Amino acid sequence: MKKNIINFILSSTVILFGLSACKSLTTTTTITGLAYERQPLPNAQITLIDASGKQFKTETNALGIYNISTRGVTLPILVSVVSQGKAEDCANNSRLRPICLAALVNQIPENKNLVVNINPLTDRVVSDIAVSKGFIGPQQWVDSNAVGAVDTQLVNQALTSMRNGFSVALTMAGIENTAGFDPATFAMTDTNPVTEIFSLLHHNRNYDNNTGSTGHTSLTDFSFRPIVGLMPNGAYEPFDLQRARDEYQRVKNAKTRIFIVGDSTSAVYEQLRYPRMGWGQALAAQFKTGSGIEVIVGSRAGRSSRDFYNGRWFTQMDYLIQVGDYVFINHGHNDQNCDSRKALRGPADVKNLCTYPNDQTAKPQFPAGHPELSFQHSLERYIKIAQERGAHPVMFTPTARIKNKNGEQTTPVVHTHLTRQNASNGYLLTGDYTETIKTTAKLHKLPLIDLEAASIDFANKTGEPGWRNYWLVVDPAINPFYANNAAGSIQMPDGTHFQKNGAEAIAKLVAEAIKKNQELIGLHRYLN
Repeated sequence: MKKNIINFILSSTVILFGLSACKSLTTTTTITGLAYERQPLPNAQITLIDASGKQFKTETNALGIYNISTRGVTLPILVSVVSQGKAEDCANNSRLRPICLAALVNQIPENKNLVVNINPLTDRVVSDIAVSKGFIGPQQWVDSNAVGAVDTQLVNQALTSMRNGFSVALTMAGIENTAGFDPATFAMTDTNPVTEIFSLLHHNRNYDNNTGSTGHTSLTDFSFRPIVGLMPNGAYEPFDLQRARDEYQRVKNAKTRIFIVGDSTSAVYEQLRYPRMGWGQALAAQFKTGSGIEVIVGSRAGRSSRDFYNGRWFTQMDYLIQVGDYVFINHGHNDQNCDSRKALRGPADVKNLCTYPNDQTAKPQFPAGHPELSFQHSLERYIKIAQERGAHPVMFTPTARIKNKNGEQTTPVVHTHLTRQNASNGYLLTGDYTETIKTTAKLHKLPLIDLEAASIDFANKTGEPGWRNYWLVVDPAINPFYANNAAGSIQMPDGTHFQKNGAEAIAKLVAEAIKKNQELIGLHRYLN
């Protein structure tokens, strides 16, 4: 990983002086900064909004740097960047979102230069402030075209949360005064390679369930461990820069990489919610030490096969896929969110998450003119990308939900990954998602892991109440996060997601299925 990505030296000095009231800079001011996500953002759209409502627009150059010269700008100012798309799509999840980030400066510079960098940390700081101001997330604040009053205390709280989570990493990156570090106003130099941190972070914005719009900012480390994202603002889990460096090198140098494209059942979780785990998080332990196999779990909670792509979750690992790698495609749970009559979330889910399964003749079905709403077509996008990279796609059916034939959360568990028309006629099209996955695998001559059948069998062998030792049923005495009847507690058992025991058990089922599948013989000798 390159530490010295860009040499950008600015002789600007800023006084860290927060403002609740607006302050106008009467002299001509040069505003300059670096727009950076995983790498510099070249030829990206920059929009600056000041406290008086003035707007200024420009673009970054080939190195991701922009400059705006203006007179009479009024602080605070909100600066946003859009790359690889249009600004109007930053809050849209129904097609591929651009890269969108924001930064806030609430400070008075001593000279004529004002630094406003835009990066994953500035976007989370803006996100914290936006949520505290009543917005869903940073994009809604940007789209309001008004900065409004900015409480100095909110700015300081957001900066403090960021510094606490990144203090060790910032020190390792050469920042001497981490207590005064502001990711928006620091001067980028070769001796302060903070961009290495940004290169080892995954930045995105969450999905707001009720509206279907983008939500607050999410940050995960290189192996997709959440740092912030579950909560809309507040404390971070510490970012371990050395671990991220090591993991990057292991992935880069691996003999073979396995990428898991999926939802909450296979995802990686933050320590806050331990012992909750996805089976993907436990899969690496099924391979021999020193095998040269690296498992990259990009799965994301709440995402369907369509939204996982449109919401830019897939792009976080897409660039790492190489010839000979494996792409495990494990969607189906959230694609079922197609009930338009469902209270509150129905229309948003249909617009953004829903895909329709094949009909009874195994043919794709979708509303006229919208083939992207076919589950098969959505799955085929990942197949196509994997094969274009020279990787091997592998199809998975979803893990079992603890539901019996009456829909009760108990055993014997039955197949539930299908939709039938309900009393309110909420479904435009219905069918069987598991069968659609099998059809897609057969059509493209791909390996299939029938994880639903294996996990149903496992759940029924453990029985009632044995399944509670594997699916998410956690005593608050183990983790107070599950107190007060939280989902996944003893009072509110979660029969969809797993605790550590269950994640490990499902990962073992996956390993056993790989061993039995002659199409995956290339992985057999690496398994324990």
